[in-house]
Amino acid sequence: MTKKIFLSIISICIMTLLAAIFLITAVLSSRSAEIASAEVKTNARLIASAVEQCGGNYLDKTDFGGNIRVTWIDSSGNVVYDTDEDPDSLENHSDREEILQAFESGEGSSSRYSSTIMQKTINHAIRLRDGSVIRVSGGHSSLTASLLNILNPMLAILIAVVLFSVLAASMVSRTIVRPINNIDLDHPKAKKNYKELTPLLEKLSTQNIKVSRQMDELQSSREQFSLMTESMEEGLIIADPKLIVLTCNSSALRLLGAGSFNQGQSIYALNNSDVFRRCLLNALGGRRSECILRTGDGQREVIASPANSIDMVCGIVVFIMDITEKQELETMRREFTSNVSHELKTPLTTIYGIADMLANGMVQSGDVAEFGGNIRSESERLINLINDIVSLSKLDEDTAPRENESIELYALAEEVLDRLKLNSEEKGVVTSLSGEKVSVMGSRTILSEVLYNLCDNGIKYNVSGGSLSVKVSHVPQRVIITVSDTGIGIPKQYLGRVFERFYRVDKSRSSRIKGTGLGLSIVKHGVLYHNGTVRVDSEEGKGTVFTVELPIEKKQHNEEQGVF
Repeated sequence: MTKKIFLSIISICIMTLLAAIFLITAVLSSRSAEIASAEVKTNARLIASAVEQCGGNYLDKTDFGGNIRVTWIDSSGNVVYDTDEDPDSLENHSDREEILQAFESGEGSSSRYSSTIMQKTINHAIRLRDGSVIRVSGGHSSLTASLLNILNPMLAILIAVVLFSVLAASMVSRTIVRPINNIDLDHPKAKKNYKELTPLLEKLSTQNIKVSRQMDELQSSREQFSLMTESMEEGLIIADPKLIVLTCNSSALRLLGAGSFNQGQSIYALNNSDVFRRCLLNALGGRRSECILRTGDGQREVIASPANSIDMVCGIVVFIMDITEKQELETMRREFTSNVSHELKTPLTTIYGIADMLANGMVQSGDVAEFGGNIRSESERLINLINDIVSLSKLDEDTAPRENESIELYALAEEVLDRLKLNSEEKGVVTSLSGEKVSVMGSRTILSEVLYNLCDNGIKYNVSGGSLSVKVSHVPQRVIITVSDTGIGIPKQYLGRVFERFYRVDKSRSSRIKGTGLGLSIVKHGVLYHNGTVRVDSEEGKGTVFTVELPIEKKQHNEEQGVF
């Protein structure tokens, strides 16, 4: 701004000076022309009067100098006398403007400009009594010639004025701009500045308040957006068309396994795999794209969508979700479908084969009872399997009837062991029950199934001559049921999967042991039904311990404390 004011002042000064010189010269030139014309008229009248009185001798005797030219023309237009040229060499002047006017009206004037000498000639003619004409001519410099004559002094004046203008412009421009530069834009006050700036400063103050409010709202929105994105389990990345990250939440860094990362870096700094790159490039091309990334600790689903503005992509939005559990559940679902199909097909195939042999008369009458027993055994196995699936489905869907009765667990465990007495004797397993009488509120049927399956597994997967012990105890507000055996145990790598449906640690051994493969799944869901927990500890070849913890309602717990 200072520079503009500085140049403006200098330009105005120079243009004003040039205009003044031109106008003054023009005025002086015009005035000089008027004076020269008046002098020529006066000289013409004086010379004409003298010639009238003294005749032509006056012209011969008088020295007119070099300022004026006197010409005497007779009534025919021929030159009789001329102070500058030989009269005989001059052409007839009867067609000259001033001569014609003099012949007609007694006096005539004219002027002619010569571009060669840049001078204007002023002529004035007066008719004498004898009809001849005296013409006096005088020269006058043109405006251009006048300007050229004063060129040197004009340049000197111009240089002086330019130097003065530079100093003055520098001081004035700084003086003008200083109050403007000193305006506090955050707190503008009109009193300390030019009155002309008052509307601007008032508007600026209003705008400051408005901008401040908008900035506060923007900051609040950013904080809310950051809070929401940081609370997301899913990863969120927003990038510009050059794939420079504009915002990125911590979940995205965690899911992609990225270390330190700063906004403003390329999105490829988070993951540079070919699958990820193709997904992002497809989104930049305007197409929504999905891909699966495999990282060290699981699988991630990446969804990249273009952010369109009219007819161009102005960025991309990337969502990242952890689908490790989903994929595992899908794998388990496929395994479950395969296992349940196998478990249902095995007894059905046996039943169909025996029935087919009976239908075709391929079984001797003495063997019918044996084959019928096989059909009954396989049917019983099939019914048990279906019953277990139905029970598990009800627990899964939470459609099992909600019972809320008081169950004394010690007596329930004793009842379960009595039901399994024959099985334990056949296996040669010694069972024992210890602990104290503790009651909980819940479903007797479901808790009976939980204890039955734990004890049944403890017998089936035990060794001949082994033992199975059940202990019922309690701590404040919780009941603890421990079922431990001295059986074959479970390898550590399989402990996390024993509660899956149809999962068998040793399929070759499990195929020789009766069971549906759903027992521990029913245990897990039955315990969850009662808001409890179940855990397993095992050592291969030494046995397994299942620990079930169930909550006791405060009222019930106090009553039990009174009993004990």
